[in-house]
Amino acid sequence: MLKSILSFAVAAGLAFAATSIPARAAADELETVKSSGEFRFANSGAYPPFSFVDESNQVVGFDVDIGNEMAKRLGVKGVNISTAWDGIIAGLLAGKYDAVIGSMTITAEREKAVDFVGPYYRSGRGIFVATDSAIKSLDELKDKTIGVTLGETHEKWAREKGGWEIRTYKGLPELFLELKAGRVDAIVVDAIPVAIAVKDAGEKVRQLETPELEGGDVNIGIAIRKNNPELKAAMQKALDDMMADGTYEAISKKWVGMDIR
Repeated sequence: MLKSILSFAVAAGLAFAATSIPARAAADELETVKSSGEFRFANSGAYPPFSFVDESNQVVGFDVDIGNEMAKRLGVKGVNISTAWDGIIAGLLAGKYDAVIGSMTITAEREKAVDFVGPYYRSGRGIFVATDSAIKSLDELKDKTIGVTLGETHEKWAREKGGWEIRTYKGLPELFLELKAGRVDAIVVDAIPVAIAVKDAGEKVRQLETPELEGGDVNIGIAIRKNNPELKAAMQKALDDMMADGTYEAISKKWVGMDIR
């Protein structure tokens, strides 16, 4: 489920990429995907249960299954590519893959650089502390150390909110380790994957009650390069069809335990 706009430095790089990287082709890329026989999609590989490395050293998860099912409905083979989250849009614009299926929050800033298929689920921001932490409210985090994933919307929110030290990490597993070790006082992440980690892996974390928190209910979409209406329409149809015929629900329950659309 939940897995984000970019920090100032990353946003600057995104804007540069959007203006400096030429389009791969004037034609719509649906035909390119079909002629290649592959639909290449990217995620961080560090965002369980959406994308993560299993005991066989394979990247699996909700986003991976959604990508492979979409590829099947496009009539091609799905190829999952894991890459650092803070450079994932730049990689898309550079043509390294056809889409980002990585639990990306749809934002106005991102829509300047890419188009979105979906949304394919909804999520929300949460602030979590260790179960035995004395911290009870958002106000008590003043001057504390906050952990975020580099390049997620939560990083930008944390920097704009201010009043604390921010440390960035590659993904949720690292955030849990840092919180457990006491190197950060709280982490700011999507709430769904944390709830699953608590249920399935027994992570000892507690969500602060923050009903007024910005970003509490957001749309998650699939990013593609702009000016590809045929590819966008074909992907949207594939997504709509899998939601209509029960395939999406089965994938969602397999990885998340519930239908999260």
